[in-house]
Amino acid sequence: MTTQPAPTRYDETARNVLGGELVPCSLDPVTGFYRNGCCETGPHDLGLHTVCAVMTEEFLAFSKATGNDLSTPRPEFAFRGLKPGDRWCLCAGRWREALDAGMAPQVILEATHEETLAIVTLGVLKDHAAV
Repeated sequence: MTTQPAPTRYDETARNVLGGELVPCSLDPVTGFYRNGCCETGPHDLGLHTVCAVMTEEFLAFSKATGNDLSTPRPEFAFRGLKPGDRWCLCAGRWREALDAGMAPQVILEATHEETLAIVTLGVLKDHAAV
């Protein structure tokens, strides 16, 4: 089995919502706007893919019903489709939309970028933190 090197970070100085170093969200599947495993953001990330969320069946169904199908495999994009338990960098606005609908998945605070705080308060994120 051949191992691949860890993807390069976009911003080595990125911080999480707790003020610490931003840790990777997932390398299996590889997530993030820059597909480097981290919920980093930058000038080209108009969706603000900054929330490291743990997928649930309910959220995946909600996301599909609201126009963002994350569960169907798309081999042409090397995307196997997400399943419950997978971690994925969500757009902060989409996570907030799911929150308002009562469908927000849990978040990994250490892997959620501090820019998320422009959309969701730390208290709300802590209320939805994965244990």
